[in-house]
Amino acid sequence: MIRAVSVLRRAAVRPDQTVDSVTLDHDGRQRRRLTLACEGGLDVLLDLERPADIQDGDALRLEDGRLVLVRAAPQRLMEITAGSPLRLARLAWHIGNRHTPAEIGEDAILIEPDHVLAEMVRGLGGAVREVERPFAPERGAYHAHGHG
Repeated sequence: MIRAVSVLRRAAVRPDQTVDSVTLDHDGRQRRRLTLACEGGLDVLLDLERPADIQDGDALRLEDGRLVLVRAAPQRLMEITAGSPLRLARLAWHIGNRHTPAEIGEDAILIEPDHVLAEMVRGLGGAVREVERPFAPERGAYHAHGHG
């Protein structure tokens, strides 16, 4: 099985450079080592030095130099909304205080399903609904950016 040894960021990837593609959920895009079955039939061992924050459109560089395009898979999420920007900011503070990965938008916060957090949000005046879409949470303030 061929190994994927580094990540090439989206801005540097041209579609004509890729030989296959793989669709991964958020957890799969944070891994260091994982067996991947690509859409075109290529079997790849993701084998990075350290976990990477792989984003939609990035590519995995195989040990022979070829590239595999990464797509973010839709997944079940909770969409949190509030009646005002101030209320949404307060909800974001409470969610962040629990160190929960969150995607922050102008009018909503997206998190992975968690019934305890859903009840907390409702108790603080927010609304929760299930959605399905790719998840791209904020990266941590201390996140390293040297992924190759």
